[in-house]
Amino acid sequence: MKTILIIENDIDIRESCVEILELSGYSVLQADNGKSGLDIAIEQQPDLILCDIMIPQIDGYGVLYLLNKNDITADIPFIFLTAKTDIINFRKGMDMGADDYLMKPFDDMNLLHAIETRINKHVRQKSFHGTPAENLETLVAGPGKGILELNELVANRKLKLIKRKQILYYEGDTPMGLYQVVKGSIKTIKIADDGRQLITGFYKKNDYIGIHALLIDEDFSETAEAVENTSVYLLPKDQVINLINRYPEISANFIRILSNHIHEKEEQMLELAYHSVRKRMARVLLRLSKKSTELDEITISREELAAIAGVAVETVSRTLSDFKCEGILEKNGDLIKLLNPERLAKMKN
Repeated sequence: MKTILIIENDIDIRESCVEILELSGYSVLQADNGKSGLDIAIEQQPDLILCDIMIPQIDGYGVLYLLNKNDITADIPFIFLTAKTDIINFRKGMDMGADDYLMKPFDDMNLLHAIETRINKHVRQKSFHGTPAENLETLVAGPGKGILELNELVANRKLKLIKRKQILYYEGDTPMGLYQVVKGSIKTIKIADDGRQLITGFYKKNDYIGIHALLIDEDFSETAEAVENTSVYLLPKDQVINLINRYPEISANFIRILSNHIHEKEEQMLELAYHSVRKRMARVLLRLSKKSTELDEITISREELAAIAGVAVETVSRTLSDFKCEGILEKNGDLIKLLNPERLAKMKN
């Protein structure tokens, strides 16, 4: 039997939801304020949480924020209940990682459909949580104590699920450890004073995030955001540093990975400074193609391409249209297929 937690200070609404859910076969927990709701969520770990925004002690945004900060509750599906119709509040809730948003008044079927959909989706997402940490062994060459201890660390790893557009960490946050992408993708971004974004990196399955900050023991210099629903392993900072200090082969491979990251960012800086828009776009497409799981295929939005290349979205559209007319690529929505990578590589400035 699935358990639902309702955090709602309006007793009529709360009792109505309890009646509907219990009749539908759910076990229901109740709270009339954010603090008690948070305590129940941590203690009982329900299968889904329904939470009003305007509740006493800790509001709904605060509840969601604190749930996401706790490894025990971060993955629990979360649905806001609110009478507010302001689109800003809707976006704020979804940007914080809420799974859905029900406007009061809602009917029985809308409530049940939202709950069933989110629980089923969560079950599917959990199916890949146990995926082995593929490619971690590449940090060490050959058998030895280093690989044995690394395997032990991986066995006790912490896995975190990051929803699409949710932040893994912000610029200025203190690293808690080293992240490895298990499924999905993460982008790192720098935000200018005027609000413009520059994407500094894309990380796919088996890529490591946060090596630079970990090795120099400084706060993150970029913000990391999920491009899609993504799961990452968190390898604790102290244990990773301990392995690096004790096993030269592990530290050497971390340095190699870090050097590749630095090389990519140096290339990006040179492109921004000296290359024409056409050549800049060509280099970006080739770089992304190398990281793609499908040969010569890239899935990326125009907005993300613009943020990587440092140009306007309209410029991206025009350049991609030109490349398409020249037979260099095909484009279908966010999917780009490179037909002639050689011409991209030889693009003149």
